[in-house]
Amino acid sequence: MRAVTVSPRVRDSLRLVEDWPEPAAEEGAILVEALAVGVCGTDLEIVEGQYGEAPPSQERLVIGHESLGRVLEDPTGTLHPGDLVAAVVRHPDPVPCPNCAVDEWDMCRNGRYTEHGIKGLPGFARDRWRVQPRFAVPLDTTLARVGVLLEPTSVVAKAWEHIERVGHRAQWDPRIALITGAGPIGLLAALLATQRGLTVHVLDRNTTGPKPDLVRALGATYHTGSVNDVDVEPDVLVECTGAPTVVLDAMCKVGPTGVVCLTGVSTGGRIIDFDAGALNRTLVLENNAVIGSVNANRRHWGQAADALARADRSWLESLITRRVPMSDFANAYAISDGDIKVVLDLTA
Repeated sequence: MRAVTVSPRVRDSLRLVEDWPEPAAEEGAILVEALAVGVCGTDLEIVEGQYGEAPPSQERLVIGHESLGRVLEDPTGTLHPGDLVAAVVRHPDPVPCPNCAVDEWDMCRNGRYTEHGIKGLPGFARDRWRVQPRFAVPLDTTLARVGVLLEPTSVVAKAWEHIERVGHRAQWDPRIALITGAGPIGLLAALLATQRGLTVHVLDRNTTGPKPDLVRALGATYHTGSVNDVDVEPDVLVECTGAPTVVLDAMCKVGPTGVVCLTGVSTGGRIIDFDAGALNRTLVLENNAVIGSVNANRRHWGQAADALARADRSWLESLITRRVPMSDFANAYAISDGDIKVVLDLTA
């Protein structure tokens, strides 16, 4: 079968292999026909050779962690042929750490977890893959065009769960949310915020393209400029850019007893002149909290599937700005202006 692969940590090693082996039985009992794979910044960094780890005894890694497929066979009876399904990306470490032992593998403490298409497990950019029942997430049949968004939505679902846990340390009635960044994670964070009944504001640097209209279609307000230019005092701020100046401004922007959730990953090496004392004073005197959030466990994937099922299908489809056929696979991993979410179509 076909598979998109890289030699981990080797730049420009992206290849389409036409005779990749069928998925091994030990990967899982459920056999799935791949429909689509989403492409994100993690994939681009792996293609650039920044990181990535092939499965044991293999030299190449099948990439792709944002999956969508249809069940071909499931002898366990968990799912049925034709069911729409996605697969949880991260698996717990084999030791396991205290969190992985209770299926909170997104909070792994020793770093020995594995991840499909990233670290030690084959990804989903191949014609067929297998999954264990505990890691298989069924999707509503009407999500066939957009179900590939489940993985980034699971990341956002976890972020919102943790925000709410922290917020409820006291009487908490959040009304206003500010999302910084209108990429896939930011737009999906805004979606889940509107589903919670919050007044939502989204900040991004783009003044043209689809992002302003997508935000307004949610009933949210779109802003450009700096964080300080947004004339609201949010109860919740979800930071999705990873830009150091935006991160620091976000921590200062949230209102009293507010929660800042950092989901964007910054690149190191940049030094910023910043008044750390003023930030400390604000956080302490206003009882604010700053948390980081990444990945998701099975519970969050279920929450994400529910959120997508409640969302407007045409809005979700508008997030996918390019669908690239498998025959033209390299273009899926090439950055293009105006992209929000690029999807590799394995049926084409």
